Amino acid sequence: FAISTFISNNLDSKNVDPPVFNLGQTFEVSSPLTPLVFVLSPGVDPRTTLLQLANQRGMGDRFRTLALGQGQEALASRLLEEGMRDGTWVFLANCHLMLSWMANLEKIVENLPSRSPHPEFRLWLSSSPHPQFPISILQRSIKITTEPPRGIKQNLQRLYNLINEGNFSKTRAQPQKYKRLLFALCFFHSILLERRKFLTLGWNTPYDFNDSDFQVSETLLSTYLDEYEETPWDALKYLVAELNYGGRVTDRWDIRLLGVYIKSLFTPDALTAPRFFLSSLSTYFIPEDGTLQSYKEYINTLPLVDKPEAFGQHPNADIASQIEDASSLLDSLLSMQPRIVTGAGMTPEEKVLILIGDLLKRVPEDIDIAEASRVKAENPTNPMYTVLLHEIGRYNSLLRTVRNSLLELQKGIKGLSVMSIELDEMLSYLYDGKVPPIWQKMYPSLKPLASWVLDLIARVDQMKAWAEGRVPKVFWLGGFTFPTGFLTAVLQLSARINNVSVDAMTWEFVILKEQTHDITQGPKEGVYISGLYLEGAGWDIHKQCLVEPNPMQLEVQMPLVYFKPVEAKKKVVQEGREMYVCPTYMYPVRTGTRERPSFVLSVELDEGSEKAEYWTKRGTALLLSNGK
Repeated sequence: FAISTFISNNLDSKNVDPPVFNLGQTFEVSSPLTPLVFVLSPGVDPRTTLLQLANQRGMGDRFRTLALGQGQEALASRLLEEGMRDGTWVFLANCHLMLSWMANLEKIVENLPSRSPHPEFRLWLSSSPHPQFPISILQRSIKITTEPPRGIKQNLQRLYNLINEGNFSKTRAQPQKYKRLLFALCFFHSILLERRKFLTLGWNTPYDFNDSDFQVSETLLSTYLDEYEETPWDALKYLVAELNYGGRVTDRWDIRLLGVYIKSLFTPDALTAPRFFLSSLSTYFIPEDGTLQSYKEYINTLPLVDKPEAFGQHPNADIASQIEDASSLLDSLLSMQPRIVTGAGMTPEEKVLILIGDLLKRVPEDIDIAEASRVKAENPTNPMYTVLLHEIGRYNSLLRTVRNSLLELQKGIKGLSVMSIELDEMLSYLYDGKVPPIWQKMYPSLKPLASWVLDLIARVDQMKAWAEGRVPKVFWLGGFTFPTGFLTAVLQLSARINNVSVDAMTWEFVILKEQTHDITQGPKEGVYISGLYLEGAGWDIHKQCLVEPNPMQLEVQMPLVYFKPVEAKKKVVQEGREMYVCPTYMYPVRTGTRERPSFVLSVELDEGSEKAEYWTKRGTALLLSNGK
């Protein structure tokens, strides 16, 4: 908000207020020789708007569209040839999905003047921003982009503008039921789009839901209401949330969130309650039955800025997203600052040399793997020591990488060796206080350089103490490069002790009231775990359950947790206690990478006075490591 105000006051408000989009005006300045390129924004599909324009211009039956993808090269070329000859409009969507054919399209566009196409021919393209999209096409074309609507109100307005009076009020078997559920569907679509602003508290993976998802769901809704006298709730919820919208969703915890939302909106109360509230706020409800215009008038009364509670979120979620936006802005400003110093003061190279000297002093020596190997030989059947050896090997490899790269950079700065591209990149990262990518291959982290070094020292200390025979009474799970391997070893050890299959074992989680210094010895089976952070909720130490976090409290450090291996059939279900299945991730980026998923396991936590669906909407999760 401060940046927008600053720009408005010092430049002009038009630089922060997007202009009203009018595709008809854009078409007026086009020609058969000038392609029109839609630069796609998340959640925006220009096809519907373009089809409306084609109908207005009498080109509805001469409008050809093709979604590009593998194997569509010949068809796209044929459509272009027919369009230039017969004067049709050709819309090639999603050019970024067929970059291998863009060189051919580039030649076709270059040769348009010599081909003398039909006067009514128009070439429409759409593409997400991509560095490999041909520059020459962009230079010759009219670029069109629309910012996606921001907020629930603008999304509802846009969706209701897509609905005409004929479709809204045409004869249906159950018109009132259709209108109420249509509003719930529009709210559902708007919520899914706007949750992205909460980052990982919104979605583990951001998804590009668009108008086609809504239109298919609306068709399903009207069809099923016409076909069945009694509303088929289960079928509608499955088809809309899991099959249609869920077809884009790749994360199982995001699928769970979709189910929670659709369950709260598609319910018999939505048809019978005079004011069926769509969130915990009284602002959002399904209005009284009326005309299409009456629904639009109600939407116009909604607030322009949405409170987090409208999404089932805590006000802290807004703070987290604003911090992320501010950090992104500052990183961009930092990347543009000059690297050349004139006059007095140290150069960046001199500052980095001092930093290298300090880091070389602080980076620990390699862990003695020989002692750990000896202990492993004494306990050949204990899988815990196999994990220890693997962890020591990885940390020693990382420590050598850190030291060697620092020494190489030191030589390069002093002119004793050639500065490679990799070393120059490393210099920039160290100067900005960031962790070089070469150091992050062993385990993921979002910590800045200073915190990352302290974290590395603590990780090595845990492994070094264990290698020397001092088995930790409390294990810091975030200190493992592969925590899932460690937990599997704990299950294997317990399975061997009890002479059962490891596949029959599962976890029971006990939250302890004791502090780490109160623990004098480890448990007979399982492990005590420390260092877990709770995101999206608070924790009541006395009642041992989830509660609301305090204002500005973005993360809460959890008490010690006893990870107790038990046979699945013997797991105790505590009566009177409802549990929230809480996903646990290695670090704040919940998707991780293709090579290293961030998800570790799910932990059962007492949901307290609220239901599990409440915490699902909050995006409540455990982290092994934060970004501080």
